[in-house]
Amino acid sequence: MNKLLYLFFVVFIGGCGSGSETEKYQKKRDNIIDVRNQVKEIVIEDVLIGRVARPFLIDNYLVIGDYTSNDKLIHIFNKKNFDYLTSVASVGQGPNEITNMGHIGIDEIHHKLYVSDHGKQKIFSYDIDSVVVDSFYTPKVKMKMNEGKFPDRYLYVNDSLCIGLIIEPIGSNNFKPSVAKWNMNTGEIVLMKYEHPNIKKKRISFTASIENGIYVECHNYHDLITICSLNGNLKYNIYGPNWSDEKSKTSYYREAVFCKDKILVSYSGEDTFSKDRIGGMKLNNPTKFLVFDLEGNYIKTLETGYQIYEYCYDRENNRIIMILDDEIQIAYLDLDEIID
Repeated sequence: MNKLLYLFFVVFIGGCGSGSETEKYQKKRDNIIDVRNQVKEIVIEDVLIGRVARPFLIDNYLVIGDYTSNDKLIHIFNKKNFDYLTSVASVGQGPNEITNMGHIGIDEIHHKLYVSDHGKQKIFSYDIDSVVVDSFYTPKVKMKMNEGKFPDRYLYVNDSLCIGLIIEPIGSNNFKPSVAKWNMNTGEIVLMKYEHPNIKKKRISFTASIENGIYVECHNYHDLITICSLNGNLKYNIYGPNWSDEKSKTSYYREAVFCKDKILVSYSGEDTFSKDRIGGMKLNNPTKFLVFDLEGNYIKTLETGYQIYEYCYDRENNRIIMILDDEIQIAYLDLDEIID
């Protein structure tokens, strides 16, 4: 009788637990590695880059979007040695100028940059190889964007499939972000079906991998990472030590990238704003990278000691290229001896 009762509990508990495989609670993340001394400055002398910038990679080029520039908004460098090559995308209201630059989409196959202009509600196409050799290069209009729902950041696969973060304005002071499949040819947007049921005001960053068949949502003000299939089916919710379904003043995750078979996420864990030395408000950027496997299992924390504004992953050279809000502005971190 005891044996039968034991078998009953094994089967019953195992059956009940199968649904909870998607919910992972991580109470400790204490494998911390100090990598500050391994962060290497990238010295750029030929062009000034503003504080609000974002790096992108395409083929042999490092592309930096300079969002506060009063002249050219995009600077292009040699990816291997960081030599400056040229700048493009003038600020202005003219037909070939950008009024309010958003995301820079990367088309690796055709060597194109797709530059969103949220002022003109258009996406412009730049041939990267032509830009480098022709100082008078003018872009073409790739498509017009919908003002009601429009892409913020996205992974370009082809003209009929992008996976991105779609923004839907709500009233005059609010918006709803959703991960979706987006067709550049038709403008069709198909929202992914999974959303965490307990998050009332969603603010996320996003990354996707065709190779690994998943996308990742990183919540900015909740200690939560969600991993889904590219069909929008939930695979894992990863709850950190400070998880709560209430929106916090604490900043948690900023951006995520895929590093081969790992997920790298910038992480703060500090109040979003603090007072500076003269009593003003200072934005606290992440200083850490959390490293997870593709199932969301925590591996380690990389403490850079620098305020990380934006970054991208250079797969060819296995390194992170970072825009910093710190004593150095642009830097890289080799991952060969840090992440297996």
